[in-house]
Amino acid sequence: MPTNRCAAVALFLLLSPTLVWAQTAEPDKQSGPAPEQQAQQSGSTVDSATQPDAAVEPKPLMDMPTPAADRTPVNPKTNSSEGQQTKRMFWIIPNFAAVSADTKLPPLTAREKYALALEGSVDYSSFVWSGMLAAQSMALRSYPEFHNGMAGYSRYYWRAFADQASGSFFTDALVPALTHEDPRYYTLGHGGFFRRARYALSRVVVIKTDSGGRSFNFSEIVGNGLEAGLSNLYYPPEERSFHNTAMNWVAQLEAASINNIVREFWPDIRHKVFRQK
Repeated sequence: MPTNRCAAVALFLLLSPTLVWAQTAEPDKQSGPAPEQQAQQSGSTVDSATQPDAAVEPKPLMDMPTPAADRTPVNPKTNSSEGQQTKRMFWIIPNFAAVSADTKLPPLTAREKYALALEGSVDYSSFVWSGMLAAQSMALRSYPEFHNGMAGYSRYYWRAFADQASGSFFTDALVPALTHEDPRYYTLGHGGFFRRARYALSRVVVIKTDSGGRSFNFSEIVGNGLEAGLSNLYYPPEERSFHNTAMNWVAQLEAASINNIVREFWPDIRHKVFRQK
């Protein structure tokens, strides 16, 4: 008996919406034909001369134009933080030349390329980043001629700052202005890890041109070579050999490759590790 009672209650709960709907729909069904019949009867008695002109009759609702808001497609992409770059990575490393994913920008003029290089060279984060690189070089005793202490650190520091400033000037301004290349990094932002990593590494040798095409990355390859050659003017004579210059050039390209990978995945790091939108 309790089982039958529970079954009856469940059946009632299942059928109750149908019953309620039938009760509310029945009056409409019964009262529906009456206005139509009344309209037909009145229409047969009204003289055709008294009917309004068809040109001034209101349009049916089905012919009325749909509001623009109803025709606007809904954007399925709800995560607007995907592939979004910031001006600095880890709040210190300059990232002014990074472009967010799926973003199309007009080409930079020569003046804007020099302004981009200047912004990346004199921003406060550039001074902090140069200090960190100088501390690393002194800890590794990269140039024993500089010695230790504050005097040694100052020798490391101003040279590290000169390296990053000249590198930014050559790769973001001088060479791109001559070759009509776009020195900015365009984030891929979607796809698997290896696909995005391969894309980031390929940007060292492939670059977008001002006309929207692609070409060999003279800005990165030649620009870092010019920076390596210029550094011979302010590093100790013991470091001015062809071998050391070539190793400096390779180190700059390696740093550019790592920087591109960090740029590519920086939006994901912000969103997933630091929980920032």
